[in-house]
Amino acid sequence: MRSTPEQRPQYDDEISLVDIAATFIRRRRIFYAVFVIFTLGGLAYALLATETYQYTSLIQVAEKGSGKYIEEPATTIATLENRWLPEQETIFRAETDGKLPFSVSFSNPDNTGLIRFTSEAASDSKREVELVHSNLIDSIKARQNALLEREKQSLQSRINSVERAIETLQGGEDTGAAIAEAFERKVRLESDLEALKPAEVLVVSRQSADKTGPARVKIMVVTLFIAGIMGVLSVFLVQFGGSVRTALKTES
Repeated sequence: MRSTPEQRPQYDDEISLVDIAATFIRRRRIFYAVFVIFTLGGLAYALLATETYQYTSLIQVAEKGSGKYIEEPATTIATLENRWLPEQETIFRAETDGKLPFSVSFSNPDNTGLIRFTSEAASDSKREVELVHSNLIDSIKARQNALLEREKQSLQSRINSVERAIETLQGGEDTGAAIAEAFERKVRLESDLEALKPAEVLVVSRQSADKTGPARVKIMVVTLFIAGIMGVLSVFLVQFGGSVRTALKTES
């Protein structure tokens, strides 16, 4: 016996590509309307969006000499992120009853003692950016100066101790080697004391020459993409709603 091909069930609610194309053509005015509305909205945003600039500050942390620092830049950055910046945000909110209109990021360029502050803000926020950056720099300087003064006192105390030891040794016998070693230690300590350098502010809130935003071309490309999707979606949502209403009328 010859086997008969298996019969596939037919469903009344199946939609072919022809039906989809026909639906889209019938409802094309909805697509055009939605597409134009979204495109005009994106164009308005791209044209009216506030121009922004990048603001940069740089500070060199205090040094102990030989590539060593009074406090490691990473530790200072952690303090900036978790203490001093939140304090500035709280102060700004208390004074203006609003959120700080820009963010501040921190970085430490490789193999340097530099800490870089970066903010992106509109030109009319330049004063606020400069104020926040300056306050953060002042916090760093105050801490660095305190640590530097502590290091100076420690080195000076050790130098004084060595000097007293030398005076004691000079009155004894066979103390030449000990005195020479003490003098060598004193020279090293004095060298370390002279190598101390305080924190140095290099740049405060320098505005970039070029604008950083808005990216109008990118905004329009994304807008056209979204407008096309929303236009197509609106066509089939309207068609679906019409089909539901027709089915309800038929049942009633």
